[in-house]
Order: sequence, then C-alpha cells, then structure tokens
Amino acid sequence: MRNKIYEGFLRRQHEEGMRLAEESDVLNLVPAGVEPADRYMVELRCKGLVRNREGEIVVADQFAAGIWFPADYLRRADPLQIVTWLVPFNVFHPNISPPVVCLGRVNPGTSLIEIVYQLHDIVTYNKVTMREDDALNPVACAWARQNVPRFPIDRRPLKRRVIQFEVNLGPGSGVLESAGP
Repeated sequence: MRNKIYEGFLRRQHEEGMRLAEESDVLNLVPAGVEPADRYMVELRCKGLVRNREGEIVVADQFAAGIWFPADYLRRADPLQIVTWLVPFNVFHPNISPPVVCLGRVNPGTSLIEIVYQLHDIVTYNKVTMREDDALNPVACAWARQNVPRFPIDRRPLKRRVIQFEVNLGPGSGVLESAGP
C-alpha cells in the first residue's frame, strides 16, 4: 500500500512528465504500472551514438530507458535501481554500459523530468564523463575525449522553443506564433 505523500509525488511526476512530452519533438514518455504510475519508458528520438557491427561509431536516432520510482524513493535514491538502459544495447557513451546508466548523483525525490533531461543530455553528448576511471564505458570515454569538437551530437532541445513575433501585413495584422529551434 502506498502512502499519500508518495502518491502525491507520483501524480505530480505524471502531470509534469506528460506535459514535457507534449512540449517536446524528441520525447515519448509511456507510463506503466498502477495509477499513478511508478514506472516509465522514456523514448528519445534524438541523435546519439552507437557502435555498429563493423566497430564504427555512427549516429542513431532512437534510444530508450526505463525509470522506476521505488516505494522508498523519497527517502533513498539508488541511481542504478532507478534508471535502466533498454535499447539500443550497442549505445556508445561513457556514462552507459547497458543496462546501467550513470546519471551522476541522484537525490531522493529527484523529479521525473530532471531524470529525463539528464538522459537526453547523456544521449546527445551534452553530458559526458571524460575520465576513464569514472566511466562505465572507458573505450567510449577515450573516444569522446578525442572527439570533443563533435559534441553535442544533437543540438535540439528536449523542450520545443516557442517564438512569438509580430508581422505587419497591413489592415488586421496581428501576432503570429511559431514553434521551432
């Protein structure tokens, strides 16, 4: 049985997460489990890197991870328990060694959207560990250090930017709204 504080936390995570997914061109967020959901599948349709069968580092554009908020998440947070890398298993990043993802420090109660932003930053190489002794994938770490000018791999933000501008078209002109990078 869940307590009211934890239930309230889960409801807020769901509302904020679904709002972010609606405002994103690269995020699909799928809740799972009993309502309110304590598990999510995060699909990122942004550019990141994989190692193909020939050993080449190439760009891919579909990645997925699972997020789980255990019942004691508001008191204790184990990042290795919270985030699980799902696909692709040939992802190439210093912070990922499937199924393990290193987000860095995760405090109890860290929000769903904060975790999603961190995953996006990792996949797109906005967040990179550059020390082999601290990397989950030391080979990817060494490669990343030699290829820093290529980063980030994808510059699109997780949340779509809204730009307002005014166009004077003569009589009856008004404000037009456009979404885009």
